Amino acid sequence: METLFKRHDIYLANTPMTIVRDIMHEINWNSRLVAIVGARGVGKSTLIRQFIRINFGQYDRSVLYCSLDSVYFSTHSFIDLAEQFVMNGGKRLFLDEVHKYNGWSKEIKEIYDLYPELKIVISGSSLLEILNADADLSRRCIRYTLHGLSFREFLRFYKGISIRKYGLDEILGDPSGLCSDVVAQCRPVQYFKEYLAFGYYPFYLEGKEEYYTRIEQVVNFIIEVELPQLRKVDVSNIRKLKALVSIIASDVPYEVDASKLSRMIGAGRDTVIEYMRHLADAAVFNLLYSDVRSVGKLTRPDKIYLENPNLLYALSTSDILIGTARETFVVSQLAPEHIVEYGRQHGDFKVDGKYTFEVGGKDKTFSQIAGVGNSFVLSDDIESSLGRKLPIWIVGFLK
Repeated sequence: METLFKRHDIYLANTPMTIVRDIMHEINWNSRLVAIVGARGVGKSTLIRQFIRINFGQYDRSVLYCSLDSVYFSTHSFIDLAEQFVMNGGKRLFLDEVHKYNGWSKEIKEIYDLYPELKIVISGSSLLEILNADADLSRRCIRYTLHGLSFREFLRFYKGISIRKYGLDEILGDPSGLCSDVVAQCRPVQYFKEYLAFGYYPFYLEGKEEYYTRIEQVVNFIIEVELPQLRKVDVSNIRKLKALVSIIASDVPYEVDASKLSRMIGAGRDTVIEYMRHLADAAVFNLLYSDVRSVGKLTRPDKIYLENPNLLYALSTSDILIGTARETFVVSQLAPEHIVEYGRQHGDFKVDGKYTFEVGGKDKTFSQIAGVGNSFVLSDDIESSLGRKLPIWIVGFLK
């Protein structure tokens, strides 16, 4: 136990406090069991350690943070740890990267039942099956998802420009107020272009030179470790998964031809669709359908985007088309909180079943959405709204 506390002290001492996400104040940390999930690299571990630093004394032994990649857990169980911790006055247990521990869900359930006075926070991959029926965690666990930085957060943390979050209805109802607030503090078009290339992951401050290398490492870890471990993907198919990502990264937005992809990577059509869903769950892809109500297990998506524009810049083997980067941005900002569908007949996207968006440059017109109610053009290279023509970066203030 003392070994774990020593590591706990080291982890906290090395935790940066430069970027403290808003979700810190949205999580109900007093719940008995909290799960924080998200793609690798978005800052889950940092968020947890920041909470401990802010709320507990340096050597407070009523709280313990453990990372499950520690060799300690090769010879010790969660249950052993919880028993010793509670016996010595422990009140709060933070278990990071629980997906690296085999059988974690059943032991967490047992700890929950044995020690009602203990508050537990777990974190893990976005692939993690938190609501696991056999462990019956669905009634016990409150789940939160951490995404990468929005454009609003990028401005706050990297540029020192603080602007509040806006709801989508609020933005579309009165975009001029937000535009005026932003333009009064910065030139958003300049920063928007920087965000597309470098703004999504919170490790940007650690060095621009290695930023794309770290993104590649994140994706490789997902494919090589997390998918085989958490989705039982055969390791012999790792090359096919990487080929799928490479094809999509170099040809997005990709209008899906599952049979063609099947031939290109040497896997069956149903397997390709399954892989696409796994990669979407892992926050590598965003899959769009023209009608989400009719989506079944083997329904192919109508269009695929990389999950965020930084992935596009890091992984594409061809020149980046700005139109692709713009659309990828819009989907990445809207998808976490809204239902985004492929606008097959009118516009690029339909959102929440009521709004239609067309995305383009400053000269983009309404010709493709003429006569469509609640329709808007999101244009690059403009600072202010003009009727239903809005700056594209405005949707970056939703989270």
